[in-house]
Amino acid sequence: MADVVNLNQFRKGKTRADQTKKAHDNRIKFGRSKADKDKDEAAREKHKRELDGKIITDNSDD
Repeated sequence: MADVVNLNQFRKGKTRADQTKKAHDNRIKFGRSKADKDKDEAAREKHKRELDGKIITDNSDD
């Protein structure tokens, strides 16, 4: 015969596993130190300045 499965326990276990996975993903996504955040912000600003310096504008008066 097959084993009897309590569906409530199965459902709660699945929910618990999903929450654990979501918490792990959030720790990776948001769990960065202030130094890491500052370094990334500085890199973004540098990249933006470099791109702004390469913009070609047409100032000719025809």
